[in-house]
Amino acid sequence: MRFMAAPTDVLFSDSLGVHGGRVLQWIDKGAYACATQWSSQYCVTAYFGHIHFTRPIPSGHLVEVRSRIAHTGRSSMHIVNEVLSADPRDGVWTRACDCLVIFVAVDEHGQPTEVPSFEPSTPAEKHLKEAALSRIELREAIEEEMAKQVYTDAGTAPRLTTRFLAKPTDVNWGGKVHGGTAMEWVDEAATACSMGWVRRPTVAVYAGGIRFYKPIHIGDLVEVEARLLHTGKHAMHMSVHLRSGDPRTGEDMLQPALHCSATYVSLDDHGRPLTAPQFRPSTPEDRALWQHVETLRGLREQYGPLPLVDDEEGEGGWRVIASSAERR
Repeated sequence: MRFMAAPTDVLFSDSLGVHGGRVLQWIDKGAYACATQWSSQYCVTAYFGHIHFTRPIPSGHLVEVRSRIAHTGRSSMHIVNEVLSADPRDGVWTRACDCLVIFVAVDEHGQPTEVPSFEPSTPAEKHLKEAALSRIELREAIEEEMAKQVYTDAGTAPRLTTRFLAKPTDVNWGGKVHGGTAMEWVDEAATACSMGWVRRPTVAVYAGGIRFYKPIHIGDLVEVEARLLHTGKHAMHMSVHLRSGDPRTGEDMLQPALHCSATYVSLDDHGRPLTAPQFRPSTPEDRALWQHVETLRGLREQYGPLPLVDDEEGEGGWRVIASSAERR
């Protein structure tokens, strides 16, 4: 997909570029188009993983989203995505973001349905499949670690909660809320929470472990809770939960719809990261969640998934994408 980034895609200033949630929405649409084209079925987002925002995308830049099948299961499609941009005055394309997305094909009753098997034929395609498979154990370990955590009012960490109704303009082609729109809501809440901590605009540099648990319907009450878990020299590590449900049943009956972790930094006027105020965990829950972030780091180091590479063939070629371990 190719289009132009608009001023309305920028949250604060053009120096910080398009906000991360909008980029995730673009990726979701590109990956959806790729998945539906391959499966000839309606598809739903199941998982986003290892999203690295390597540089800002200014408004007025041409944007290109490249999505490509890497591996298929019975009903799932693992899709490699790259976001590039270029100043239209020089046409030099450089990568701004990359990630792996999993979509699942469903039938008219919303049940998973079989998809055609993808068999790689070139060395680049074979490597893409190996790279996708190398992330499966890491993804399962991260999901297990995230599911063990407890979030209650006993924690003292900064947090922010937003609530609103899902609007008809949020609907996708299957009558549910776009997965990318839900991730935009997550980014907005996490951005606001991290800004409240540093008292400056912040930008997302990483998001991972984004698991979708259930669809969000038009008219649902949506609650997004962002919470600071850990701080490094520059980074603020956040956990975000999105819950939704029929507003007639009350907010106590909202069900988990999405959970993810994300990392934010604050930048100076020259784009350099600023030192973050340090959060000091003071309760058992705070300390457990602080350790949770350390455990996630260790898991990513332990599994070290293969980097995603391209076939270097023409404009559509795929360049080397560094692994998460290399980028830290």
